[in-house]
Amino acid sequence: MKHYESLVDMGCFSRGDLIALTGSEAAANSLIYSYKKKGLIRGVRRDLFAAMSLETKQPIPDRFVIGSRIAPDACVSQHSAFEYYGYANQVFYDVYIASSARFREFEFDGYTYRHIALTYSSGIEERRGVRVTSIERTVIDGIADFEKIGGLEELLRCIGMIPRLNGGKLLACLNDRGNGFLRQKAGYILEHYKEDLGLTDDFFTACADGMPGGKRYLYNALRNEPNVLNRKWRLFVPPELSAITSQGEIEGYGI
Repeated sequence: MKHYESLVDMGCFSRGDLIALTGSEAAANSLIYSYKKKGLIRGVRRDLFAAMSLETKQPIPDRFVIGSRIAPDACVSQHSAFEYYGYANQVFYDVYIASSARFREFEFDGYTYRHIALTYSSGIEERRGVRVTSIERTVIDGIADFEKIGGLEELLRCIGMIPRLNGGKLLACLNDRGNGFLRQKAGYILEHYKEDLGLTDDFFTACADGMPGGKRYLYNALRNEPNVLNRKWRLFVPPELSAITSQGEIEGYGI
């Protein structure tokens, strides 16, 4: 039990952390064997471990802390980031983790950890030991990839729970992604929440200035469905979306 309190403080730790704690690889290996046998730690995946509570016999670190330790630049992203901030309508058992190095998905304590490619570095924060995409980046990433947010309906529900967004930080993420179609979608979707989120006309002007030419579908599944053209943003959207109110309610979507 010599090192147990230190492991509890770390929550989730690598084999390298244990070598630094014990002073040698041999001592670390001995600790791993002994503490796993006593139920004081559990293996999360290769060379990654979690401290176990003596009272509950459950892992001490939550899924967000664990996800942050999978790789040196790992961060909680996509719908999992909305869950971390408390702005998710649903709780998923998939934990989305962005990192530059790919890892195989794995299960631990009822959750499946899935890799997302970390393609740009802006909009990542560290909060209480958790690396997580900022709420602005989480919104932009969600608009880019509905399916990793649980679909468009879930994305809109999540956005509707957010009290405020920083337009400058949103634009920084859009600039880093360098996708004109994403600016188009972001402008269209976020304009419906403009007052509630505190976004200025300058933000939407910047989105419009970066739009590509021609008309696009908000998402490909609409191509064979009835749709309505939003002329300002040159997007074909479901008829229900034209009924978005300033409160983020969507007729027909049950939001």
